[in-house]
Amino acid sequence: MTSLLILNGPNLNLLGKRQPEVYGHTSLADIEDLCRRHAKICDISCDVFQSNHEGALIDRIHAARDAYDGIILNAGAYTHTSVAIMDAVASVDVPTVEVHLSNIHAREAFRHQSYLARVAIGQICGFGAQGYLLAIDALVAHLDRKA
Repeated sequence: MTSLLILNGPNLNLLGKRQPEVYGHTSLADIEDLCRRHAKICDISCDVFQSNHEGALIDRIHAARDAYDGIILNAGAYTHTSVAIMDAVASVDVPTVEVHLSNIHAREAFRHQSYLARVAIGQICGFGAQGYLLAIDALVAHLDRKA
């Protein structure tokens, strides 16, 4: 069975409360539930993890090498700053889709830079919680093409 890891970075634990005008009113728990339900429909498994700590995210990416077929990663602000997370994704050879709730390209200029885009198979942004479901579908299609 195809297995995916869904990783969420800093401040995403505050979804639904933090800047709802930007990120909406959906909580991270709601997004995780949506992803689990969608994975079940797609007949795949998914695990979710959130951390505000860069090293914890890197540890999960490293562990994904032998445990998961793909990663969906919303690295939050680390997207724009973390060469270490970019290097971790590049080093594990696990297809990764970058996802963001907001359209990072329509926001402040510093958010236009994504280190992850250099190593991800694709980027989905601006569709709110639906972006995670689009990422699952895109990653599953990518894995099916490789099989």
